[in-house]
Amino acid sequence: MRQVKIFKSIESELWNMEKEINAWAQETGAKIVQVTGNIAPQTGSSTSHGFSSSDILVIVLYETA
Repeated sequence: MRQVKIFKSIESELWNMEKEINAWAQETGAKIVQVTGNIAPQTGSSTSHGFSSSDILVIVLYETA
């Protein structure tokens, strides 16, 4: 049966999100079918670089045993 898992993070913490996704996949033994993502630019407050971190959304379509 195919199911969906959604991960959300911010642009400045992509490395942490990658670790979370990889750990989840390994722990569950999920057979990943497809991975899609989206970045949503933020407006408003700024950092020293001129922009705040953007939201990142990753959707994993996977199959269970």
